[in-house]
Amino acid sequence: MGRHATRYKGVYEREYTGRGHNKKSDTAYDITYRHDKKKRWEKIGLKSEGYTPKLAADILSERIRSKRHGEELPHEKKAAIRFKALAKKYLAWSSENKNRAGIDDKSRYENHLKKRFDEKRLDEIVLFDLERMKKDMLKAGKSPKTVSHCLGLIRAMYNWAMDRNLYQGKNPIPKKRRNEKYGLMPTIQNARARFLSVEEANTLLKELKRNPWSQKKYVELKDPQLHNMALISLHTGVRAGEIFNLKGYDLDLVNGLIALRDTKNKETRYAPMTKDVKEILKRRMPEDRNSFIFTNSKGRKIKEVSNAFSRIVERLGLNEGVHDPRQKVVFHTLRHSFASWLAIQGTPLYTIARLMGHKSISMSERYSHLSPGHKRDAVNGIEATFNGTGNLANMEVAK
Repeated sequence: MGRHATRYKGVYEREYTGRGHNKKSDTAYDITYRHDKKKRWEKIGLKSEGYTPKLAADILSERIRSKRHGEELPHEKKAAIRFKALAKKYLAWSSENKNRAGIDDKSRYENHLKKRFDEKRLDEIVLFDLERMKKDMLKAGKSPKTVSHCLGLIRAMYNWAMDRNLYQGKNPIPKKRRNEKYGLMPTIQNARARFLSVEEANTLLKELKRNPWSQKKYVELKDPQLHNMALISLHTGVRAGEIFNLKGYDLDLVNGLIALRDTKNKETRYAPMTKDVKEILKRRMPEDRNSFIFTNSKGRKIKEVSNAFSRIVERLGLNEGVHDPRQKVVFHTLRHSFASWLAIQGTPLYTIARLMGHKSISMSERYSHLSPGHKRDAVNGIEATFNGTGNLANMEVAK
């Protein structure tokens, strides 16, 4: 079938039949414009892909603008590499240079980006494609944080390619200011709100010691490794990944300090040991100080928290009736509980930020509502002023 003009000048539509076994009918949109005194045709996309005559018209306007300013048009440029080729190179680099050996990048690529973008060239992926990915992922029940991580990975991959002259085009992810204008990045509200009471924490720790295979009422495990990791997180606020990374040479048992290297913020910080933490780490100190403190059943580095933690939480009913993910008890709740307990006992936010390894004190301000003592003192000061006993009440006299 031939092309048919649409209501937009230079934009045409035509019937399109797919290739392969599933030959489904579709509508293709083409644009036409003059270049070097010749009439050129360019296929824009299919209706099933979300393209419309209006979108094709916008792309045509961009082509005309580029031609007017002497910029290269798509058919004149050297063909950009495909997304799958970039992914292969980037993930190899990520596995050697990023935290957790690039496991997170690989997972996001395999689960969310590969099928959608692998066969596209880098200059074929546009903002519209990313908006559609965002919409599809949110509709499928993926969290805003997961969507944001995937978009961030795409932006990082493009920047990495441009820094190494693998690609000379534009990054389809807008810069921060433009991104706020277009609203591509989803709004994230995933700050943990739930923290454990001391009683809940002690009950959880006790259950983490229990041998689930014992026929007796309560028998402790010979090596309660999960319990040990949970106690360390509760007593120091250390992240799960930081616990997995611990090696013998990171422990200073004399001064009671844990050196946390290769952290999320890529900075080394030191966590003070409590008496219980010191006893645990003293028992677990490996003969070879280059070895990991905690290992899996094969003697290798642990990469994720055991599912046993979730099963025990469920058995204790800590998540019963809870639907908001921010209120559910997970391993990260232990770190959040540590910071919350510090705030409740009046620890300054700056100290909390340093112990937690936060980049800025603003990240620790979520705990400020738990230490109302300072606010109460401030308000009481105003009350004293009105009663004639505060410092402000004597200001006129001082003058």
